[in-house]
Amino acid sequence: MKKFITHIVAVSSFALATQQLSAQKVVMNREVETQNDGKMLLGNQFKEQFLKAPYADWYVKEHDEYAIDQKAVDELRKAKINTYSLVVFMGTWCEDSHRDFPRLMKILDELKYPDNKLTIIAVNRKKESPTGDEVRYNIQKVPTIIVEKYGKEIGRIIEMPTTGYIERDLVQILKKDDSSVIKEIFSK
Repeated sequence: MKKFITHIVAVSSFALATQQLSAQKVVMNREVETQNDGKMLLGNQFKEQFLKAPYADWYVKEHDEYAIDQKAVDELRKAKINTYSLVVFMGTWCEDSHRDFPRLMKILDELKYPDNKLTIIAVNRKKESPTGDEVRYNIQKVPTIIVEKYGKEIGRIIEMPTTGYIERDLVQILKKDDSSVIKEIFSK
């Protein structure tokens, strides 16, 4: 009987571990066909997905034509933006995303920003994604660019940059950071 119970516990543990591993898988580059909007990206995306049709039509033009504020980019380098994580919520159906998402990507290309620190989540018109991350981040409008350090949000750009330039808004966010996140973590 003891051997039987041990066997059941082992099998149950294995089944639970397998279930948890499969629950953590994130489907990448999901594309759906909608009646009103045609093809739409939904959920976590790699940036290369935007170089494919029909997204490349708006992405490449805006990316290539955007004139970067080099002074702000230099400030981002000094502030070590590459040590921060970025979470971007956008919609392939959204005109603001068509404008600002390619601009952000050009800025990040200029900074040689590491891909593993960037999370791109495409949402539908209801601002929903398959993983439900929009609830955790309280997403109301897109695009929303969230800057995090050590898993804690330090600032966000919602819909449009307040300065008119994403890179300038990012500089303002990083200036506000002033290690307050580190102080908060160690004060607990």
